[in-house]
Amino acid sequence: MRRTLFILFLVGTLAATAQTGGLAGKSVDFSHGDLQVSPNGRYLQHTDGTPFLYLGDTAWELLYRLDEQQVERYMENRRSKGFTVIQTVILAELDGEDAINRPLLNGSPLTPSPEYFAWVDRVLAIAAEKGLYLGLLPTWGDKVDKQWGTGPEIFDESNAREYGRWLGRRYADTPNIIWIVGGDRSGEGENFAIWKAMAEGIKEFDHRHLMTYHPKGEHSSSFWFHEEPWLDFNMFQSGHAQCDYAIYRRLLYPDLQKQPVKPVLDGEPRYENIPINFKSENGRFDDADVRMTLYQSVFSGAFGYTYGCNEVWQMYAPGREPMIEAQRPWYECLDLPGAGDMIHFRRLVESVDFFGGAPMQRLIVSPEQTDADCAVAYAGEGYAFYYMPHGHAVTIAFPDWAQTKTVRLEWLNPRDGERTFYKEIEGGETFEAVPPTQGKGNDWVLIAR
Repeated sequence: MRRTLFILFLVGTLAATAQTGGLAGKSVDFSHGDLQVSPNGRYLQHTDGTPFLYLGDTAWELLYRLDEQQVERYMENRRSKGFTVIQTVILAELDGEDAINRPLLNGSPLTPSPEYFAWVDRVLAIAAEKGLYLGLLPTWGDKVDKQWGTGPEIFDESNAREYGRWLGRRYADTPNIIWIVGGDRSGEGENFAIWKAMAEGIKEFDHRHLMTYHPKGEHSSSFWFHEEPWLDFNMFQSGHAQCDYAIYRRLLYPDLQKQPVKPVLDGEPRYENIPINFKSENGRFDDADVRMTLYQSVFSGAFGYTYGCNEVWQMYAPGREPMIEAQRPWYECLDLPGAGDMIHFRRLVESVDFFGGAPMQRLIVSPEQTDADCAVAYAGEGYAFYYMPHGHAVTIAFPDWAQTKTVRLEWLNPRDGERTFYKEIEGGETFEAVPPTQGKGNDWVLIAR
């Protein structure tokens, strides 16, 4: 049995190496085919059945604010960190009417600018060279429903459908797109018909790419669009105010129970270095907060995750107005600790048959889990993972496969990816796991094999 587990570990490790750097510097091997929803409706896979880990970064203003050299620098950084998707927007939020007059002739969705969309094509090509998907928003939400944005509102049901058709025709054969309709807005009221028309317009001509919807904070696409045939998976935004696990009880848990079954992920969690609830007097979210949302959401049933950094999403640089109290230029924030921690998570997931497993909270025996420090468990055949956000001891049980076996335990430090042997124990017993260190920022993953 130990030989079998070693072989599985070796195969997984080789797969992870191939995905994150062994394929001529590509993050994803597109030769596995296009993306589709898995047969069980819980995750994404390529057409040949290879599972796909959606590990996104937030770069909303990339298309509008960066030049080619900067795009190359940014994407190479994200490729090297194991990201697989870059979320960005064609019609950007910032810089007022110029943000539509550059992409659209006379600011009209019916007359896209050939020059600007040649630039979008080039960015897609750079991403493809690095094995990255673009999670591509046709427009930010303020162009449909201004509210707090800069606008202007330019879409109605008719021109939204035509704009969608134009995008669908242009990009139907581009390999590395995931469509994300919406943009930090509600799908209710008059918005519903406009977003629906845009999505349907794309799908009239583009039958190749998956599609979802990016909602406003503390909402999910499922609130309005779950039964729409164009919505392939749900995306929710846990947002930048909530500090604990309660937000996943409110958003993730209900989405996992909906019919028909659709994959779900947190497409905008708390960003690294963003003021908590948008007020600096509350402090700022850091890498520990990022890791908590990552491990807690995916180990609880999400099929992926999107990272974000306050300075990077807006591509803040000297001479630009800093949004939400941005502090440093985007290029100085590319290597913040939270971004660097993504690859450790990816290597862990790709070392096992992760999507053949499932959340298994019953393996956390005690103490009773509080939302402020909620340990979570995930297990599959031959492995179990236990995430402890603050490094506090928990009593654990083991999955059925371990009941008559000796189980090897290791600690994974999610801050640097280092694994250390802990002990061996009989799998039929409960066990008090005591992490090496405790306190906020001292999170640990216990690996049982």
